Amino acid sequence: MKVLMVSPGFPAEMPRFARGLSQVGAQVFGIGDQPEAMVPAAARHHLTAYLQVPTLWDEGAVIDAARRWLAPTGGVDRVECLWEPGMMLAARLRQALGTPGMSPEQTILFRDKEAMKQALDKAGIRTPHHFRCRTADECREAAERVGYPLIIKPIDGAGSADTYRLESASELEAVLPKLTHVPEVSVEEFIDAREYTFDTICADGRIQFTNIAWYRPNPLIARTVQWISPQTVNLRDTRRPELAPGRKLGRKVLQALGFRTGFTHMEWFLTDDGEAIFGEIGARPPGARSVDLMNYTCDTDVYVGWAQAVCHGRMTEPNARLYNAAVIFKRAQGEGRIRRIEGLDRLLTELGEHVACIDLLPVGAPRRNWKQSLISDGYLILRHPNLEATCEMADRVGRDLQIYASP
Repeated sequence: MKVLMVSPGFPAEMPRFARGLSQVGAQVFGIGDQPEAMVPAAARHHLTAYLQVPTLWDEGAVIDAARRWLAPTGGVDRVECLWEPGMMLAARLRQALGTPGMSPEQTILFRDKEAMKQALDKAGIRTPHHFRCRTADECREAAERVGYPLIIKPIDGAGSADTYRLESASELEAVLPKLTHVPEVSVEEFIDAREYTFDTICADGRIQFTNIAWYRPNPLIARTVQWISPQTVNLRDTRRPELAPGRKLGRKVLQALGFRTGFTHMEWFLTDDGEAIFGEIGARPPGARSVDLMNYTCDTDVYVGWAQAVCHGRMTEPNARLYNAAVIFKRAQGEGRIRRIEGLDRLLTELGEHVACIDLLPVGAPRRNWKQSLISDGYLILRHPNLEATCEMADRVGRDLQIYASP
C-alpha cells in the first residue's frame, strides 16, 4: 500500500505515525513545508520519498504539486493527516487523487465546532447550548441567550487556545478585543463537570481500540492558572459503571458523523448526576503525549496499531489494559532560563519503579511559554495498576517536583 502522509515531521508525534505506516509495510510518501533535511530522522528514515512545498496552506498549489510528483508512481492508495490544521488539505487531496477516506464535507463536521454540534443536535445527542458568532454584537446577543457562565472559543480551534470562561457581560467586553484575530467563535453553555476523553481507532466503521482519559483539572482551568501542574490520567478500567454514559455517547457520535477509518479524539463531560454531555471531537489522535500514555497503559505500540487499521483494515497490536498511566506537565517558576530542579531525586527514590518516562528541560535551557504549550517545561509519566495510587503519585509530582527559572 502507498500512503501519502501530510506533514510527517511536525508536530512531535507525527514521525511515530510515519514509522508505524512503514513498519506495517506501507510505502510512505511525505509532503510538508519543511526542507527534507529538517524532517526529523525518526520520520525521514521511514519515508519512501518526500516533497517539500512552499506552504501547506495554498491548497490548490499543494494539490497540483502532489499530482505531478505522484504521477510516475501510479498514485497512492490513501492520504493520511493526523495534525488538526492539515485535515482539510488531506480531504481535498483525497478528492483530487481519488483515494478513500473523509471528504471535505465530512471533514468540516470534525473541524467546525458549530457544524459539528448542529449535526449531533439533529441526531438527538446532548451538546452544550451553542451559537456561531462572527461579530461582537453577535457574541453579545448569543451571551444573552446562553446565559452566564459561558464559554467562548474559536470555531475551528484545537485544545484550549483562545478559549475563555466568562462570568458576566463585563468580562465578555474585556475578552472581545482579544479575539479580533479569530474569524468565527462559538458562544456556548458552560458545563460544570469532570472532563474525559473517548479516543478510538476505527477500521471501516468498526471500532478496533478505545481509550478513556481523565483531565485533572479540566483543561480550561489548567490553561489559565500558571502554578497548576496539569495531568492527563489514562484509565486502566474503561468499563467503570460511571463511564458507561460516555462510552455510549462516543459510539453515537461516531455513528452520527459517519466516521469510518483512523483515529478520533473526543472530549466529553460527566456531570454529578451521571449525565454525559458532548464537548468536541477531532478526526485525529490527541496530542500532548496522550498516545504515549496509551502505549504505557497497554504495553503496546498504538502508532503501529493505527497503521494496521488504516492499511490492513484491522488492528492486531495487543491492547489489553494493564495500567493507569498519568502524565504530569511541569511549569517553571520565574522567567528566563532553567536554573535548578528540586525534588526529582527524592521522587525517583520513592516512586522509581512506577516512573515510566521523564522529559524535563535541562538546566540552562530557556523556559517555554506555558500559555502556548501544554508540554510546558517538561513532563513525567507514571503508571500503576491502581487508579487511586496513580493519582496520589501524580499529585506528589505536581506538588514536590519544582522547576525554577531566572534571567
